[in-house]
Amino acid sequence: MPFPSLTIGDIVAEIPIIQGGMGVGISLHRLASAVAAEGGIGVIAAAMIGMREPDVGRNPVAANARALAAEIRKARGLTDGVIGVNIMVALTDFASLVRTAVVERADVIFSGAGLPTDLPAVLRAVCDERKEEFRTCLVPIVSSARAAGILCRKWLSRAAYLPDAFVVEGPKAGGHLGYKADELDKPENALEKIVPEVIEAVKKFEDQAGRRIPVIAAGGVYSGEDIHRFLGMGAAGVQMGTRFVATEECDADIRFKQAYVDAGEEDVTIIKSPVGMPGRAIRGRFIEALEEGRKNFRCLFHCISTCNPEKSPYCIAAALFNAMKGNLERGFVFSGTNVFRIDGITTVKELISSLQQEFDAAVARFTVNACPAPN
Repeated sequence: MPFPSLTIGDIVAEIPIIQGGMGVGISLHRLASAVAAEGGIGVIAAAMIGMREPDVGRNPVAANARALAAEIRKARGLTDGVIGVNIMVALTDFASLVRTAVVERADVIFSGAGLPTDLPAVLRAVCDERKEEFRTCLVPIVSSARAAGILCRKWLSRAAYLPDAFVVEGPKAGGHLGYKADELDKPENALEKIVPEVIEAVKKFEDQAGRRIPVIAAGGVYSGEDIHRFLGMGAAGVQMGTRFVATEECDADIRFKQAYVDAGEEDVTIIKSPVGMPGRAIRGRFIEALEEGRKNFRCLFHCISTCNPEKSPYCIAAALFNAMKGNLERGFVFSGTNVFRIDGITTVKELISSLQQEFDAAVARFTVNACPAPN
């Protein structure tokens, strides 16, 4: 059985898989375009995307905007599939990056690490200034039905706009998490519980808008069987990040990818990030040095609005950039809880094919179990 399609606003992806945005150079045009070419939604992560620009230390806002525009254009040159951009609310140049993504006609903006209350206002400002309509879909990333309801009400009151979809990210995700550290293992925060809650919460807003607001499940989604399970709960699609790192097309260094292949279940840990949120990462020498109290910090970029240089023990932009380049002595690798299940590096095409096969097997099992036994 083929994957169902995923519709967000006027955008239709052939398969209901969104590649999660992984910042500071992990998901750029190569990975995003490869996923889009296979029918999914490929996502370029905007966080400190300009780290390779020569003027990033002097003018990080301009460097990041220039690099994001270039990455979107490169992705467009490789595929006519759906290209999205992930932009963290906590970034100090959030508005600049949103404007760049809209002007470059990204299909979708995904936004989390805070509530993107001003996202539709930025979109409207660009439309007014340019005197043209832009069709970029706006998709907040939330971790609860309460957050989804707050955003719907705020967007309606401030901009007469409702989200085109929601990504619901559970506590098994990699990178920055929308939970306190002591909330990660609570049953009430399990993705299987919060996805139906968000679906129910947005129903009244769907009635108000006269259209569907799709809900996408994220955080710990690993297999085709998982995809089948969440679609069965009413999700319109899934977002997957960890699986796509261990692909040839991922924009990170091979040593970064190999850390995924080598990781055991016991290597995954929760760290305190300068962003002000807990983060899930693979334990390594850099993290161990931090645990020993060694400080490694010099703020060059002022990239995170919630980062306090006086209290932060390290620069997260520099640490993630070093890791992306393969220098794991001076950085660390974010990952989801299921990273230990990865045993090799594949291609995006092969990964999507294997997910389809697992999905088909899950559909077959469900069909057999749903059929009544013969008399």
